[in-house]
Amino acid sequence: MAMSTAEVPRALKNWFTVHFVADWLFALPLFFAPRLFLGALGWQQIDTVSARIVAAALVGIGTQSLLGREATIDSYRTMLNLKILWSATATLGILWSCLEGASPMAWGFFATFLAFNGLWSYWRWRLRA
Repeated sequence: MAMSTAEVPRALKNWFTVHFVADWLFALPLFFAPRLFLGALGWQQIDTVSARIVAAALVGIGTQSLLGREATIDSYRTMLNLKILWSATATLGILWSCLEGASPMAWGFFATFLAFNGLWSYWRWRLRA
């Protein structure tokens, strides 16, 4: 059932907070110590520029999750659209890399992005106009 009221569900606001924490937990080591962090996860080849670009995306999307917690339902729809696009393309890119022989830990990132994509898609469906 679509939500027609202007109230954003508390559960969705809570998920946005969880997303902020998760994004920052990964963004900080990716930004400040990409070789150490990714090396510990089994990466053989580490591109620090790409790692820091991913960290920047995580900071931006994660921080907006926290800053936008009290936004309107229309703003949530827009933020969910961004999260769905980001997590879907990340999921596909990670899967592709896994199939090309990426670190086994990449499967964990694949599962994480896939789960977040499912979560954001569910909420976007719930908030459909």
